[in-house]
Formats: sequence, structure tokens, C-alpha cells
Amino acid sequence: MVTAAELATLRGGDNIKSYRLVNSKFPPIALFDDVASADEFEILYAIQAMTNPRLQNEVGAINLIPHSEIPFGITGCSYATAPFTHVNPDGSRFGDGTFGMLYLADTMETAIAEVRHHQEAYWSKVHGLNYERFVFRGLACQFDEVGVLDATVLPLSHSIYAPGDYSASRALGREVKKAKAAGLRYHSVRSPGNTCWALTTPRHVASIIQSSHYEMVWNKQITSVNKLVSSA
Repeated sequence: MVTAAELATLRGGDNIKSYRLVNSKFPPIALFDDVASADEFEILYAIQAMTNPRLQNEVGAINLIPHSEIPFGITGCSYATAPFTHVNPDGSRFGDGTFGMLYLADTMETAIAEVRHHQEAYWSKVHGLNYERFVFRGLACQFDEVGVLDATVLPLSHSIYAPGDYSASRALGREVKKAKAAGLRYHSVRSPGNTCWALTTPRHVASIIQSSHYEMVWNKQITSVNKLVSSA
């Protein structure tokens, strides 16, 4: 079992270009993008909370992330912050469902491979679903991996990369979170030879912008992934 203390900490200093897919049914959270500082957020959140009953659902569990870690003022602040306020209770490879992770990939193809696997695993459990299509936003992200721990020194055969057993990887994720490291750089399991990141904080994200839309076609399994061309 590897521990966080055994992994080297990356010095960073360069903006890493990375990619992400998010389901288009989840819109950006306007409140994060409407303010430039934590103080402005506190004021606007308090005002809107009195008049907007849907605000809590939109923003999510804001108590799960220190406001000082939210990168207010960047392009795409809501995309950077949403994974930490809308946490999947079922967990993820490095998250146990009690805290959020911002997952990024080195190429859009890697991001698609990762999301495709998890979509197939989820929808295959829905009885009677014979045909459907799901639309995703492609996001391009710039971030600094300073403070990120390097798990790419471990071979893909290591237990944290087990295809279906997340017990070792979640144990490492909890350690990384407890150590207040900025996240992990690791091998992509669904696209071998490529790299992913699981960030425990959005504070080093410089920008996240929307690129293209993609659709995944389900016909008892995901049969195709298509890049959608805008008609504009």
C-alpha cells in the first residue's frame, strides 16, 4: 500500500493544458462567475439566499470547500468549483464520496475514454434502457500542478490502478486530502499511456473554457461518441 508521504511533490510553475467532460444537463453556476473575490461572494450569496429558493441547489454544499480556495475572478470559476460543492456520494477512484475531486485529462480523447467507461457502468444498470443519447460539454483547462503528488512513478499494475476495485486508490485519496496536497497526477486507467489528474482543490486553476459538445449514443451500450458541430 502506497502512502502520500512516499510520493514526490511536483514543483509546478507551468500552466498545464488539460481537458474535461461534464454532462450538459448541469449548467454553470452563475454566482461563482459573477464575483471577483471571496468577500463579494459572501455578500452576494447572502442577498440572493433571501430571494432565490433554488440557490442552495445551484451552488451546492458550499461548506465543503474553504472560500479562500475558490479561484474567484478566473474564466470558468464555476466549472473549477462545482466538483467540490456537488460531490458524488458514490465516490470516485480517489474520492470516497465525502469530498470532491476535480478530474482532468491530458487530451480530450483521454477524458472521453474515462467518462465513457463510467457512463457505460452506470447506464448498464438501468433496466429497460435500450436507446438514449447523452450530451456533454468539452472543457479546456489551464492549471498549475504545484503541490500535486506524482503517482505516475507507480506502474499501472499497482493496486491504486485496479480497474474495478477502488479501495486502495480511495485510501490514498484520503491521505492526499488529509496532507493538504493539491492533488494527484496519475496514469489513465481507461486510456493506457495517457495521464490524468485528480485535484483536491481548485485554487491553482487559471481558467476553464468550454470548447465543443459531444454526444454519447447508448444502444444497450455506448456505441459511438460524436463531436457535435454548431449550426451557428
